[in-house]
Amino acid sequence: MALRLIIGNKNYSSWSLRPWIAMKVAGLAFEETVIPLDAADFKAQVSALSGAGKVPVLLDGEVRVWESLAILEYLAEKFPAAGLWPAQARGRAHARAAAAEMHCGFLPLRRHLPMNVRRPVRPRPLDDAARADVARIETIWNESRAQFGGGGAFLYGKFGAADAMYAPVVWRFHTYAVEVGAASRAYMDAVLALPASREWREAARGEPGVLPHDEVDWPDVLRE
Repeated sequence: MALRLIIGNKNYSSWSLRPWIAMKVAGLAFEETVIPLDAADFKAQVSALSGAGKVPVLLDGEVRVWESLAILEYLAEKFPAAGLWPAQARGRAHARAAAAEMHCGFLPLRRHLPMNVRRPVRPRPLDDAARADVARIETIWNESRAQFGGGGAFLYGKFGAADAMYAPVVWRFHTYAVEVGAASRAYMDAVLALPASREWREAARGEPGVLPHDEVDWPDVLRE
């Protein structure tokens, strides 16, 4: 039975992007089901698959996995050849810590710069809390690549689970023209250049749904 990934709108659902892009880049076959976040029965549909009532949800036969980081861990165990975590214990520990920090942190940045893939690239001034989050994320990116990247384009050499966790941040930084250093920009460019990133972007651009609370220019809805 094929893996099935339940996700929300590609334009807005940062949590959905994480397992989706990890599976795409790793070449793992799966079926996707998009449930619009503003669907009247969204909670009912998703709650029937996961008690949390949130996306993403991974279905693998009778196995149900919710929460993006848990899904990535499940995939890493099921498909060890995919190399979603670094092979060496030290790098693996660092990658898991970086991924967990992303999973539970950076709320000011998330609130101030909601994911909106189809919005034209335009700057939005940062408040102090969001600016501090940007600085911390850059530190994580630079430290990871310097210590464990081996000169590769991604955080730990090849694209893996930690990169998937930060992929929505890459889109946020890009959409709102956040000023970052040259090393961070090079990393962002590598993530955005992935065929999977381009596929996600094109799908997001074609979605009709609009979530006002994720449109920082509201009542204007800007589209590329």
